[in-house]
Amino acid sequence: MPPLSELLMFALALAAAGVVAGVLAGLFGIGGGAILVPVFYQVFGVLGVDDAVRMHLSVGTSLAIIVPTSVRSFLSHYRRGVVDLDLLRNWILAVPLGAILASLIAAHVSSETLRLIFAVIALAVACRMIFNRANWRIGADLPKNPVKWLVGVAIGILSGLMGIGGGVLNNTFMTLHNRPIHQAVATSAGVGVLISIPGLFGYVWAGWGEPGLPPLSTGFINWIAVALIIPITLLVAPVGVGLAHALDRRQLEAGFGIFMVLIALRFFYSLYG
Repeated sequence: MPPLSELLMFALALAAAGVVAGVLAGLFGIGGGAILVPVFYQVFGVLGVDDAVRMHLSVGTSLAIIVPTSVRSFLSHYRRGVVDLDLLRNWILAVPLGAILASLIAAHVSSETLRLIFAVIALAVACRMIFNRANWRIGADLPKNPVKWLVGVAIGILSGLMGIGGGVLNNTFMTLHNRPIHQAVATSAGVGVLISIPGLFGYVWAGWGEPGLPPLSTGFINWIAVALIIPITLLVAPVGVGLAHALDRRQLEAGFGIFMVLIALRFFYSLYG
């Protein structure tokens, strides 16, 4: 067991990550998993969690935290009247199905594979955020079914494998189809709800009885981390919602994209360094 001073330092790191994740949840309509997963991966490593379950535990715990964060963010945006409820109704089965499929995949792949998936998607997201232009479009409106439904499944799968709320992926999908960024952000908070709840139960099932899990874990969910982070993210998520309607989003997206590049490089180094 690491010394108390080291545990305290990482508890503070988790708390700081919770603040950033909560603000990002409101600001970008994301669950904050892009911040939490790499932080959890580092913390669980220092605490001696088995490498075989370390990434799975990071992803599952992140999804558990995203549940209340996404709900709080969604309700804040809903009160502003900018959520695309028609899209959420269309995806009410598609996105959860993708999240459940992600947990089934996670149950059968290695920690290395999960890290590679996270790094590759993080790089793709980073490129979109850094080089994105407001006038980029691939359609005048959202596609019809079954394409739209299949996109929902894909967002659920990719987000479930990364431990994120799907906001960045849905923002890209909606804005490329001529939807306003504020509507995309608001709707993404609802997408996070559709991903995180089935994802939580899926990762509990996927990790049930796995050896090497730390104390107070149910499957691939560690409840100590959940209990520490959730109150912080709930407190600060509305702050991000307010910022979303006030700040220069282009600079914020570029900064977040650079952060994602660094995270991707960190995971690539862990695999091939």
